Amino acid sequence: MLTSAHLKYESQKLAMNYFRVAIVLFGAQLLMGLIAAIQFLYPGFLFELFDFSVARMVHINALVVWMLFAMIGSVYYMIPDETGEEAVAIGLGKLAFWVLTAAVTVVVLVYIFIQVGSASETTIWFINEGREYLEAPRWADIGIVVVVLIFYWNVFATYMKGRRTGIMTVMVANLFALAGLYLCGMFFTDNISMDQYWWWWVIHLWVEATWEVFVGTLAAYALIKILGAKREIVEMWLWIEVLMLFGSGILGLGHHYFWIGTPEYWWEIGALFSALEPVPLVAMFVHVLYDWGKEQGHCEAKGNAHAINNTPAMAWIAANAFGNFLGAGIWGFFHTLPQVNIYTHGTQFTAAHGHLAFFGAYATILIGMMYLAVQGAYGVKTMKMTFKTKMSLFLIIFGVLGMTVALTIAGYEQVLVERADLGGGWDAFFIAQELPWYVQAQAWRLVMGLVTFAGFVYLAWDLLTIGKVTATEEAAEGMAAQAA
Repeated sequence: MLTSAHLKYESQKLAMNYFRVAIVLFGAQLLMGLIAAIQFLYPGFLFELFDFSVARMVHINALVVWMLFAMIGSVYYMIPDETGEEAVAIGLGKLAFWVLTAAVTVVVLVYIFIQVGSASETTIWFINEGREYLEAPRWADIGIVVVVLIFYWNVFATYMKGRRTGIMTVMVANLFALAGLYLCGMFFTDNISMDQYWWWWVIHLWVEATWEVFVGTLAAYALIKILGAKREIVEMWLWIEVLMLFGSGILGLGHHYFWIGTPEYWWEIGALFSALEPVPLVAMFVHVLYDWGKEQGHCEAKGNAHAINNTPAMAWIAANAFGNFLGAGIWGFFHTLPQVNIYTHGTQFTAAHGHLAFFGAYATILIGMMYLAVQGAYGVKTMKMTFKTKMSLFLIIFGVLGMTVALTIAGYEQVLVERADLGGGWDAFFIAQELPWYVQAQAWRLVMGLVTFAGFVYLAWDLLTIGKVTATEEAAEGMAAQAA
């Protein structure tokens, strides 16, 4: 990850810059999560120095921003391979990267050092807009729109100039929707229900519609690169995912309308369709793996090699297919039915679903793309898992699953005592938080958070070293073959 020497295209070199910033922000997200987890157990920890509200805000905003960086990096990396062309306005793209990185740095510093005090109209513009996940001040909000427009122009114009594969067609259309939805969060109304309505359109049509299709395009591209998957198969499942976007994405959004006064028929519609979101991605992965397995058998029978050329990337993409199904599908469906959601809404059930869904559906595929980029940056033919790769995979997956189970137990305790038994009042909220099951579950969440952070250290270490180590080994093998 320290070099881009073997990359032919400037857009792929730019992608490496995006990945480097993304991995730093990923670490910051986990660190802030650990501080918030400690404050759940010890509310006085860093009180008035680094309050829970600040740690939580940086934690969830760093999540969104590191994924945004990694997504832009992934697209810049795949553009030349898919279109056969360099990004048309690469100079402007490089400028946008530095502007975005500088703006994010300033916003994070403002979050950390200037968050305590009275609010006014000026705080919306310069400090914090106060809307969860979209808390960037207004100046940064507008700046993000400008940067995304430059990015989209680069993708669209390059697509129009070069090959127009099915993957790129879906990517271009999906990025248009993804960028457009952000505009829904750019204005305010005095009615809090209407405000929440538009806020949901940004957050949940991102994560449950456009981000799901985005992940599908990356998975399709990666499976072709890693396994030599047939383009017609991955693109077929990609188009099915686009078709399902209107059902699982838009109609599935209805399960979030439970608390904001929309008609009741949305509840069941939303609950049903939201559970279908991960189906096309899992089907694509299983179909490709089945075909690859058959071809592998034929190759071995003929004595030919047909191996996976990047096992770390493949492992993370496999984690994505099933993590998406488990986190977004199963854990989401657990509490989206209105008859259940009336008790679970706003409890730790939501946090459990959020942790597993964001990790399973998005973090995994973006990490896989980073390994793919490292392979290209060092010019190695075959990249195999190292001890650090295995440790990062095991610790991060085990840690996130452990946090999910702990938060689910905490949520169950809240539903049973705070909501069902004590009626969901203000006093019930505090009583439930002092009960043994809740406290023990939060302790286990902290332990599993530490496990996840240890896995991240191995991940960062591996990304920094695996390319150089593999390149050295391949060079040594080449020299040995020549000597023989």
